[in-house]
Amino acid sequence: MHDVIIIGGGPSGLMAAAAAGASGADVLLIEKGNKLGKKLAISGGGRCNVTNNLDYEEIIRHIPGNGRFLYGPFSVFDNQDIIRFFENLGVPLKEEDHGRMFPVSDKASDVVDALTGELGRLGVKVRFGARVAKLLMDDERILGVRLENGEELQSRSVVVASGGKAVPQTGSTGDGYPWAERAGHTITELYPTEVPLLSGEPFIRSRTLQGLALRDAAVSVLNKKGKTLVTHRMDMLFTHFGLSGPAILRCSQFVVKERKKNGGAPVRMLIDTLPDENAEKTFQFLTGSGKAEPKKAAKNLWKGLAPERWLLFLMEEAGIDPASPAGQIAHEKLRNLARLLHSFEMTVNGTQPIEKAFVTGGGVSVKEIGPKTMASKKKEGLFFCGEILDIHGYTGGYNITSALVTGRIAGMNAAKSALGTGE
Repeated sequence: MHDVIIIGGGPSGLMAAAAAGASGADVLLIEKGNKLGKKLAISGGGRCNVTNNLDYEEIIRHIPGNGRFLYGPFSVFDNQDIIRFFENLGVPLKEEDHGRMFPVSDKASDVVDALTGELGRLGVKVRFGARVAKLLMDDERILGVRLENGEELQSRSVVVASGGKAVPQTGSTGDGYPWAERAGHTITELYPTEVPLLSGEPFIRSRTLQGLALRDAAVSVLNKKGKTLVTHRMDMLFTHFGLSGPAILRCSQFVVKERKKNGGAPVRMLIDTLPDENAEKTFQFLTGSGKAEPKKAAKNLWKGLAPERWLLFLMEEAGIDPASPAGQIAHEKLRNLARLLHSFEMTVNGTQPIEKAFVTGGGVSVKEIGPKTMASKKKEGLFFCGEILDIHGYTGGYNITSALVTGRIAGMNAAKSALGTGE
């Protein structure tokens, strides 16, 4: 009989195991793969963006999927505690743009090694290659787990940290959802977030712009009435299937939600290449510079405005011959070019599948979880943490913060529940 069994060796499972072990519980961590911390090892481009140093309000604003639920957990263990936790384990962190925290060494493996080393120090047992088939329970409480080979392992508490359905090569293949449902939990609809978008626009199909990156563009998602739902100002990329890059990943969940509302119709998006200016100012600049150097070819005179391929594409859209002398271009066409530079409209008709997403939207309903304990309100002794929960944020250290915080609290309280030291 174990005190606590933790299912899943990802960020939240490792943190839960460390917390339960530190509370003096007999802990068994079950991992179906052959390695711990696979998702940690590849996060932040292999450098591991462990958390974010912004204040609560900002972090929660960057977690549009039920971020407000985290106010409770943050009152117990927060991003500053995560920073202290890793520094105490000998992994100094440094801050980069937008509050993102990385190991000074730039090695994700240091983060994984520190966590696994801590589990060893605390005497946490780890079983690899063990697949859980189901949770064992009676009407009131959890009793343990049954593995796929039929073996039954008993415990006083179980923490489900099995992840979502995004990035399945790390082992998160949605195993935990049916277990949660059998324990009486609601699973809200699953969908991809932080995912590239698909488009059937002719210029996408012909790959005219494939590989073109726009730096610091403002990308907006519109609803069917043309009202802006969200705008993200970051880099974006045209691909052979549609759009990608940071601004697009952040917009993606709003595209998914709008398509759910409008019956799966295509969604309109706007791209503003020059978000610090407006169309009128840009028009004045085009006419003024055309007057000053009337003989210069349009494409040479205005080449600094935007990446060349993009500018040539927009000139064509505006009916301007890039080689024609700037002074001879009709004002109406220049007005059109200015408009396109600030609000180029295109449609997207979906996203890549959830397996290609960075983050899973939907999951175990947070209404059924105690925010300060991560305990199930449906079954005694059962706890949830990490991406299996219906909490999702933008990339930039927000999802991992949620995973580590909820993991810490789940592990701590699973141990208290098992040892009878809780409230």
